Amino acid sequence: MTNKNLKIFKFGGASVRDAQSIVNLSNILNSYQNDKLIVVISAIDKTTRELTKLTDLYFQQADYTTQYNKIINKHANIIEELFVDSSFIKAEFKKLLVGLKQKLASKPSSNYDFEYDQIVVYGELFSTKIIAAYLKQQGFNTEWVDIRHLMRTDTNYRNARVDWQKSQELLQTHLLHSNSKLIITQGFIASNIQGLNTTLGIEGSDFSAAIIAYALDAEKMIVWKDVPGFYSSDPKIFENVIKLDVVSFREAVELAYFGAKIIHPKTIKPLQNKKIPLLVKSFLQPDAPGTIIKNSTDNKTGLQPNVPVFITKNSQILISIAPLDFSFIDENNLSYIFALLARFRIKVNLMQNSAISFSICVDNISEGFERLLSELKHNYRVLYNKDLTLITIRHYNQDIIDELITGRKVFVQQKSRRTARFVVR
Repeated sequence: MTNKNLKIFKFGGASVRDAQSIVNLSNILNSYQNDKLIVVISAIDKTTRELTKLTDLYFQQADYTTQYNKIINKHANIIEELFVDSSFIKAEFKKLLVGLKQKLASKPSSNYDFEYDQIVVYGELFSTKIIAAYLKQQGFNTEWVDIRHLMRTDTNYRNARVDWQKSQELLQTHLLHSNSKLIITQGFIASNIQGLNTTLGIEGSDFSAAIIAYALDAEKMIVWKDVPGFYSSDPKIFENVIKLDVVSFREAVELAYFGAKIIHPKTIKPLQNKKIPLLVKSFLQPDAPGTIIKNSTDNKTGLQPNVPVFITKNSQILISIAPLDFSFIDENNLSYIFALLARFRIKVNLMQNSAISFSICVDNISEGFERLLSELKHNYRVLYNKDLTLITIRHYNQDIIDELITGRKVFVQQKSRRTARFVVR
């Protein structure tokens, strides 16, 4: 049963990049005072990247002082700009710093992924502490919640799998019965049964919000982006793109899987399972209608209007793999290759095979790619091309194919009823 008037909001790092952005967030929330809101917030813009550098230095047992101070000073400056009386938030911020300092003072283990999760969580803790305190200063009935106490996962650090049953129990117990109209919490971070920090992987903050919406049967979820909705292509790259007012869950999953950056497919699936609408709105134009992603639309494709949607992924590598003994690419060979891809966390964006060759298009992740090559060369002949582009066109026609492909060298092309894909230079 849907909890009416319960909305789950998600604000990403770009929407809280500085003091003025946090003021803007407050203004947006002010328009929803009749609703109960659970607001999931990412780390302040680029903080996760900066904490990753800090983790690298810590793991290498190198001097991290400059990097540490850079992160702390950025947040301290925002505090100074936002607060009339900053004594409370400075005390809260200091408590968090004690935990971070203790971690950095300890000797790192041999597991980088574990160390990463113990450090990067501070980005979300810093941002939400600051924002919750600022909203209280503005008169909101605000409660800060540490999501690590409510979101349970396994121990697959950096890409933890959610314990759905336990998380749902904890989320319902602690959030549904809160008297606060506005709950501020974190995306991306969680904890395992041992109480150790974990993170949810790529686009983990959006996924966190979807998990909460699913667990609490929310009326809707709204993701606040820097664009006013879902477009037929990236408006930052292409001109004459069309904003899509309505997209079906199925179509959104397909587009996200192919690389549309607006929403990750794992975010959409929990919402689809409970038919919870997802709105994509702009924090720069909060009154604009945005795009609604919902269970069905008025046409078979799930797009309104039904227009070609094209997605480009740059910095791709095309790898062709053939057994050294000229045997066929059979189930055993494919099983071995995919086991390596899983071990090195390499996502396959496109695949194609013949009798004695198997080709994959992957993101250029240098470390994983080099390790994959090293392993494959024991049993396979491996050829590859770097710096390629993968173009995906949903609901294609020949005109849009000609517009995007003409004049480019095509390495691989695939077509199905609704989707055309090309690896090009």
